Amino acid sequence: MLFVGTAEAEHVEMYIKAIWLIREKKEDIKISTISRVLKIRQPSVVQMLKKLNVRKLVNYSKAIVSLTPLGEEIGSKMMRNSRLLEVLMNDALKVEIDEEMVCGIEHHMKDHFTNALCTMLNHPRECPHNYKIPRGSCCDN
Repeated sequence: MLFVGTAEAEHVEMYIKAIWLIREKKEDIKISTISRVLKIRQPSVVQMLKKLNVRKLVNYSKAIVSLTPLGEEIGSKMMRNSRLLEVLMNDALKVEIDEEMVCGIEHHMKDHFTNALCTMLNHPRECPHNYKIPRGSCCDN
């Protein structure tokens, strides 16, 4: 990743994931919406979006926020990780989905682990919340 330190990388990934989720729900990606989703004050959101814009992870102007191709790649990985973990908890382990636990684990998953998990779960296409799971290199397209 383009960032030094795990904490900073996780913080960046949370913003990218929030933008992905807002877009997926067909809501306008605005500062106020990102602020609400992340429970972070709007000035802090603006500051971070400016950093992400400089690092070419988002396209940010006062009127628009969108993911760049690199932001899309990171977002897809994050969504794949979290949704596969949800399938694991719900379908394989038969335990209640713990979003806090998912959030804690998803940032540390390596591609080979994610692919092994996906294969073990028979390459699910949707999470228990009926959202699409981005495909990985292990999946038949």
